[in-house]
Amino acid sequence: MEFDRYREAVAANRREHDFDALDGRSGFDRLWTRREEDPTVGSVSLFGTVVDATDYDADDLADTADRFRAVVDRRTDDGDESVTRIGYVVFVVSGADDALSTAAAEYTVAERRTNVFPLVYDTETRTLHTHSVPRLKGRGIYRRQADDAERLFEV
Repeated sequence: MEFDRYREAVAANRREHDFDALDGRSGFDRLWTRREEDPTVGSVSLFGTVVDATDYDADDLADTADRFRAVVDRRTDDGDESVTRIGYVVFVVSGADDALSTAAAEYTVAERRTNVFPLVYDTETRTLHTHSVPRLKGRGIYRRQADDAERLFEV
């Protein structure tokens, strides 16, 4: 499955789960959002995007995730600090190398109530690499990430 087909499959998932498309002023080709109440995390503002990561290295991944964090902060629908912002940026590659998957897994997720999860999707093996759920501290947000990744980005 190539990048365009994967992105279209994710777009179908986001429509099925009532995510709204945002305009292109974000610097990302497509950006989706939804506001939800989560029994564990509370009020959340969710964002997602898919990036063609052909020729990306670990630094490119971190830079893009940082840019996405800034977009999530800017585009959150209100300034209420009680809202937990969660963003998913999926890096689509053919034949994911260990360095890119490791960089995604080691990226600092939380910063100022904004949680950005870089995920890696390998089109060759049709595998989505997510963050592991810790056994104790922070478990709720990571469990949420695993559930969101499954419903939105696994195709």
